[in-house]
Amino acid sequence: MQNLPIIAITMGDPCGIGPEIIVKALQSPDVTALCVPLVIGDRLALERAVSVCHSTLKIQEISTVEEALQIGDGCIPLLALSHLAAADIVYGVPSVAAGDAVYRYICHAARLCRDGHISAMATAPISKEAMHQAGHDYPGHTELLAELCGTNDFVMMLAGDLLRVSLVTIHEALADVPRLITYEQVLKTIRITAEGVSRLTGKRSPKLAVLALNPHCGEAGKFGTQETEIIEPAVKAARLEGFNVEGPLSADTLFHFAQQGGYDGVVAMYHDQGLIPLKMLHFDDGVNITLGLPIVRTSVDHGTAYNLAGTGKASEKSLLAAIRMAVGMTAEQKPGIQT
Repeated sequence: MQNLPIIAITMGDPCGIGPEIIVKALQSPDVTALCVPLVIGDRLALERAVSVCHSTLKIQEISTVEEALQIGDGCIPLLALSHLAAADIVYGVPSVAAGDAVYRYICHAARLCRDGHISAMATAPISKEAMHQAGHDYPGHTELLAELCGTNDFVMMLAGDLLRVSLVTIHEALADVPRLITYEQVLKTIRITAEGVSRLTGKRSPKLAVLALNPHCGEAGKFGTQETEIIEPAVKAARLEGFNVEGPLSADTLFHFAQQGGYDGVVAMYHDQGLIPLKMLHFDDGVNITLGLPIVRTSVDHGTAYNLAGTGKASEKSLLAAIRMAVGMTAEQKPGIQT
């Protein structure tokens, strides 16, 4: 007997490619073999995506999670939290109504996870602009979910089969990054990353690399002192706690060795330092994971792709990878169904 976990898939911005990649992903037999998918979103947007993708899947609206367990093959179980008008979901045009709906999709999925009704959530891309217009001022999914879960100890990681990268700072102006690099933040990121990579790889003591902030590790203070004053002491403290970690290391050479399997995970100091190389290797199949939450949340590693919305050409590979990873990270396979 096998338990299939229930995975909520939030639609993301219905004006973007989210609905389409959901439809395309749920056409894959791999998904229904791994889990019970539950889409949280808008019926009109999903119907439009089914048409655009020339899919034979049928949409079945439900009102409770339990009803998703009864949906047969060839159907998409939809928990419709919004009833948007066509004018609210024009392709490529962020709207206040859509931005508010997106916020509610995320909040509802997080509550279902937190209360144990579902096993994990996988999220399609959002428009931060639309959410901001609707009065929900968050830098992104990660920060919103951290607030909903009541934690400050969270880390954003993007992962693929070859490379896993976590970030000390996330969505910040580059000019603000140096003052946000603190001993406490670096050490916390190492701890949470080690636990997350261990869960992903099954290794009890994964090997982590911690990057420098400045070129050439600061050249003994010539290019900056964050390495000697902050990052190196945090790495030493992590080693004393038993973590298998090296650093600070220069980003310009480290990723060559990391992508060859020299490290199980990389701790980067800021967004583009870590995510440019990650997306070079895993543009189509990278997964965004929020570590440190009391729930399992994965996501695509790309944006709304307004230029592709409505064409049916957007790739579902990242969402498929996110669903698979969510299933793999789910420690408890409940609630689910017996097969």
